[in-house]
Amino acid sequence: MMLGIQNWKPRQKFTAGAAVALIGVLGFGAFRLASSTATIPTAEVRRKDFVDTLQIKGEVKALRSKIIAAPYGAGDLQIVNLVANAAKVKKGDLLVEFDATTVKQKLAQDQSSVKSAEAEIQQSRATARLKEEQDLTDVMTAKFNVEKARLDASKQEILSAIDGEQAKLKVADAEEKLKEAEAKLKADRSSAGADLASKKQKLDQAKFQVQQDERSLAFLSLRAPLDGVVALQNHWQPQGGSTPFKPGDRAWPGAAIAELPDATSLKISARVEEAERGQLKASQTVTVRVDAVPDRSFDGRVEAISPTASLDFNAGWPFPRDFSVDVSLAESDPRLAPGMSATVRVAVAKIPDGIVIPATALFRKAGRTVTYVRRGSKFEENAVEVARQSGDEILIAKGLKPGEQLAVKDPTLSH
Repeated sequence: MMLGIQNWKPRQKFTAGAAVALIGVLGFGAFRLASSTATIPTAEVRRKDFVDTLQIKGEVKALRSKIIAAPYGAGDLQIVNLVANAAKVKKGDLLVEFDATTVKQKLAQDQSSVKSAEAEIQQSRATARLKEEQDLTDVMTAKFNVEKARLDASKQEILSAIDGEQAKLKVADAEEKLKEAEAKLKADRSSAGADLASKKQKLDQAKFQVQQDERSLAFLSLRAPLDGVVALQNHWQPQGGSTPFKPGDRAWPGAAIAELPDATSLKISARVEEAERGQLKASQTVTVRVDAVPDRSFDGRVEAISPTASLDFNAGWPFPRDFSVDVSLAESDPRLAPGMSATVRVAVAKIPDGIVIPATALFRKAGRTVTYVRRGSKFEENAVEVARQSGDEILIAKGLKPGEQLAVKDPTLSH
C-alpha cells in the first residue's frame, strides 16, 4: 500500500507540472494577444454596397502620332545628334541631325555650276551681239552695193551695150550677196537664240540641283512637328540585335528614327482573357491609375473590345491568345506619356448591403481563412467564408457582423 502511494506521488507531481506548463503557454499566448491590442491598428466591419471590379493591366498609348523618318535622296545618313528617349519636346525643337558634310560639298559644287552656267550665258550673249553687229554691217553693205549697182545699170542708155549688160550682172550679183547677208543674219540669230536657250536650260538645271541640295540639307535636320514625348524606334544591329537609334548609327532612307505621339490623344491599351472579356462591354465607365502618376486617378470608358482573340507577342512564350481593349481617358495630365504602365478598374457587379472588410484584415492560418476580432482587451481568431474580393476590399459571406473591429496586422506576430 505504501508502494502505491509512493508511485502515485511522482505521477501527481508530473501531471500537476504539465498542467501548470500548459496554463502558462496558454496564458502567454493570451498575454501576447491581449498585450498587443493597444498597438495593432484595426478596421471596422462595414455593411455597404460591394462593388466587384475587374482589374486590368495596360499601357498608355497615343491614338495619333507622327513618325520622324530619315529623308530620301540626302546621301549618307549618319546620325550626329539625337534627342534622348522619353524627352519632352516642343514644336520646332531639333530631334535628329544627320551628318551634312557630303551634302554641303555637293551644294558647293552645284552652286559653282550655277555660276559657270551664268558666265556661259553672258559669254554667249556677247558673242551673239558681236555676230549680230557684223551681220547687220554686212547686210547694210550689201544693200549699198545693190543700190550702187542699180544706179550704174540705170546709165546703160548712155553706155555701150556691153557695159550695160555688165552693169545688169553686177546688180544681180549684188542682190544675191544681199540675200546671203540677210540669210546669214537670220541664221546667226537663230543659232544664237538656240545656244542661249541651251545655256539657260543648263542654268535652270544647275539652279534646280542647288534647290534640291538645299532641301536635302534642310531634311538632314528633323524638327518636332508638335509638342510631345519622344519615343526612339528600334533598328537591327548585328552586334546588339534590336536596339533604339543612337548618335553614330547609320539610317536608310525612310527609316523610322523616332515616334512623337500626340499627347492630346492618349488612351490605355490592354489585353484581357476570354473570361474577363465576357465581363466587359463598350461604354463602361472605368477608373485608371498610372504608375508614374501616383497622386491621382483618371476617369475613362471602354472604347473598343476586339471581337476575336489574337496572339499577344508581348506576353512571352508561349504567346497567349487574348483580346485587346482600348480605354479612352476623359481627362489628361502633362505628366502622362506613352509607354507608361497603367491599371484599369472596371465595375462589373454591385452587391447591395454586403458585409465588407479591407483585404489587410484577412489572414491564412493552417489552411483556413481567418480574421482577428477584437474582444475587449484581446483579439480572437475567427474563421470566415469569403464571397468575393475586389481590389483591396473583401465581401464576407459568413463569420462576421457589422461594427466588429478587426486587426489589420497579424496579432500573433506582434511583440
